[in-house]
Amino acid sequence: MKIYTKTGDNGSSGLIGGTRISKDDIRLEAYGSIDELNAFISVLLSEDLEKHDHDFVLEIQHHLFKLGSYLATDQSATTLKILEPVTEEMLQSIESEIDHITSGLPEIHQFVIPGGNKTSSMCHVCRTVCRKAERQVVKVSRTYTVDKHIISYLNRLSDYFFILGRKCCLMGGPETFLDNTK
Repeated sequence: MKIYTKTGDNGSSGLIGGTRISKDDIRLEAYGSIDELNAFISVLLSEDLEKHDHDFVLEIQHHLFKLGSYLATDQSATTLKILEPVTEEMLQSIESEIDHITSGLPEIHQFVIPGGNKTSSMCHVCRTVCRKAERQVVKVSRTYTVDKHIISYLNRLSDYFFILGRKCCLMGGPETFLDNTK
């Protein structure tokens, strides 16, 4: 099998179902951002995460791949292979992880400046790319059918990466907060 097909040389790409769309179509932007997030997550996974966090983030990668597949499917041309891309259990799992990690962190009353160490910084990159994907999925949902739980999932996921970033930062030193005097 060849990796290059040359079918995209004219600026188009194929959705699952065979429909050709422009490479700047909002659907391609949305699932492309999910793919981008997944790639950044792979960099995060190369960092020294605690085993539980590593396993949880790896599970997220699998979920994101399914979300990308869902978003890449032209529902007017073919039947969805993944009927329920986000389950209540997935949402509850992220919320439980956020609550668990938050319970071990000091309260904050200021804006956190991303950084502190490489692992924390990667969490913040994942958070911002996740927010971008969320915005793009919202755009898609205005025109095409999108399972409403996908937006909720991405919203929770960005919160998760924020909290994981705080945890990873505090494991290596203090957090930096916005200095309102500058």
